[in-house]
Amino acid sequence: MISSDRYRGRFAPSPTGDLHFGSLVTALGSWLRARSRGGAWIVRVEDLDPPREVPGAARRILDTLAAFGMQSDEPVVMQSTRTGHYDAAASRLVGLGAAFACRCSRSALAGALHHGCVAAAGRAARAASLRVRGVDAEICFDDLLQGRRCQNLARDVGDFVVRRGDGWFAYQLAVVVDDAAQGITEVVRGADLLDSTARQIHLQRLLGLPTPRYAHLPLVLDATRRKLGKQLRSAPVDPADPMPALKRALAFLGQDDPDAHAATTPALALAAAARTFSLESVPRADRVVASA
Repeated sequence: MISSDRYRGRFAPSPTGDLHFGSLVTALGSWLRARSRGGAWIVRVEDLDPPREVPGAARRILDTLAAFGMQSDEPVVMQSTRTGHYDAAASRLVGLGAAFACRCSRSALAGALHHGCVAAAGRAARAASLRVRGVDAEICFDDLLQGRRCQNLARDVGDFVVRRGDGWFAYQLAVVVDDAAQGITEVVRGADLLDSTARQIHLQRLLGLPTPRYAHLPLVLDATRRKLGKQLRSAPVDPADPMPALKRALAFLGQDDPDAHAATTPALALAAAARTFSLESVPRADRVVASA
């Protein structure tokens, strides 16, 4: 685990498609926050869901970030190379009595929260997932953008999966292990992951890992108020012409530095924006960007 008092932030895209405007906003927000604090910005590729991954997407995402002037300050980590670390963490959770094997299917749960395994025909033949028990206690944190948040895992989430039946580790566990390993001091990400934070804090406490600060950026919505995403086939940003999207992303984040908006290259725009970046100016509420 890296130990440092210096600010360390990260951007962690999934290679399920090319970089779209919503992801650009998240990358930019995390990059500007790191630079404004004189810290490091690290890219980690969350390639732990092979059925959903698009061939070549990881490389294109990294190339697009570079075209927009943002490159990782350290070698890019691919989560698919770190499964041994996740397995060790999972084994520890089992040893603590906090995690258990489960063969419940989604259809057996019928959309209900998991509170102990249910009986179902053919369960023995189903590959077991690994779940962590949802504790009946309030887990609270102070988000730098969204304010005080509390969640009772037993009531609001139930027992949650940390390793799927196909053997792949779930986001909740992998992100906790990697944030600690990379010494991440603050997580700046989209508000769609706000609901996951209590689960991650619970895992951090169980595993004896530090809890970083959190800042959840507003989401970019389309004209129908749906979050931009690869599942909606949102149009990718254009790495060959980065300035229009970069300036729109700055405006979305409430950063109105005139030098940044007058700049003609990503390097000039980012340098100007980093000098004046203000987290307090970032909107809290999700916003519609109809033509994104």
